[in-house]
Amino acid sequence: MPANNKLLKEIRWNEQELVPVIAQDFASGDVLMMAWMNADALGESLRTGEAVYWSRSRQKLWHKGEQSGHTQKIREIRLDCDGDTLLLKIEQVGGIACHTGRASCMFRRYDENTGWQAVDPVIRDPADIYKS
Repeated sequence: MPANNKLLKEIRWNEQELVPVIAQDFASGDVLMMAWMNADALGESLRTGEAVYWSRSRQKLWHKGEQSGHTQKIREIRLDCDGDTLLLKIEQVGGIACHTGRASCMFRRYDENTGWQAVDPVIRDPADIYKS
């Protein structure tokens, strides 16, 4: 279900007709992840009240949490000053946004002596989350 034209006109879509989306925890302000939306994903997100993204690797809509149960309830949607990035303020169901079993996909921190280091714990083993 595509979003309405009034909403879509303000967004500056890239050449693939996508817009980057930052998912931020509504309560804590923590950045949880970055993903992409097309017009259909945005429309479906508005319709369901839960985050639906466009999977570039699978070339299809991806309802966040469709396999894990860790859905994202949308509390607020914002558009940046250039109109080319969306911010979803969300409630992360289950407290896990990352497929690695962590609260956030932004779990690695750079240290000039040691490089990239995982600094946030795994909350739940991904093998327990994604049973085929």
